[in-house]
Order: sequence, then structure tokens, then C-alpha cells
Amino acid sequence: MNRFAFVFLLGFCSWIAPLADVHASERGTSLSGRLMSLFAPRAETSRYDSRMVLASEIASRRAFKKPTWRCWHYVKDALLGAGLISKRPVSSWARQAGDELCGTYGFKKLRITDPLRAPVGAVIVYGGGDAGHVELRTASGFASDFISPTPYPRPLIGIYVKEI
Repeated sequence: MNRFAFVFLLGFCSWIAPLADVHASERGTSLSGRLMSLFAPRAETSRYDSRMVLASEIASRRAFKKPTWRCWHYVKDALLGAGLISKRPVSSWARQAGDELCGTYGFKKLRITDPLRAPVGAVIVYGGGDAGHVELRTASGFASDFISPTPYPRPLIGIYVKEI
């Protein structure tokens, strides 16, 4: 191995190492390091499933610049892709997401009422006169079927996380 390849490999390993705890499926561990900084205040006292951060990253990568009106579909895909849920939720409307995630998949509704204070990876559910809206909190904003730097302008139903 030449010197350039060795230095490149060493740099790549040091870059990817902090991400290892995001992709680990081991349960029962608290967040640490880079992940802790992404979560809301007092996250160190709670035990969040680190796969929530992975779900937000998946949603961000798959999201479009403009709405496709399939937000709950894309959030379901991200939660499945991160391994946070074992099977696809059956509810049709986005405003039903919180009830199903709590009742079937072990999520917990937080007392936070400001989506900007939601931890990264949290599922944020909004109501309204139609199907509602659902999105995941990302490190830089919000993602579902589209990316947004600001929360969706609808009445908040709840903010949900999966605790360990």
C-alpha cells in the first residue's frame, strides 16, 4: 500500500468511526459524542434509540425540494430503513402517525410543543382539516417527502421519539 492510500484510509476511518454508533443495532445504550449534541436539552437524562438519527438522515437523502403530498409514506420508509419499526404502519393519514407509533411501535410523546426544540430524528405530527402532515426533525431542519428549514405551518399534534 502506498503512502497516499494509507493516509486516505486512515482519514476515512477517522471520519466514519463517530458514525458507527448511529448504525449500531445494539439497544440499551445512551447517546454519546456527536449524537448527544444533536438532541434536545436534557437528552443526556433520557435514553433515545440512536437509530432515530439514522432515520432523519435517510429521510433527508430521499426527500425532494418540493412536496409530493406523500409525507407519511416517506417517513414510514425512513423509519423502516433505520430499523426503528419492524413492519410498515397501516394508518393512511399523517395525522394518525403518532397514535400508531405509540400504540404499536413503542414510541413516546414528548411534552415539547415547539418543533424547533425537537430532538433530531423525532417524528413530528401535525393536524388540520385534511390528512395532516408528518415529518422528521433533522440536524438542519425537517424532512419527509420534501426538505424544509422550518416546521410545517399547521397545528401541532405531537412530537414522538423512540426511547430505549
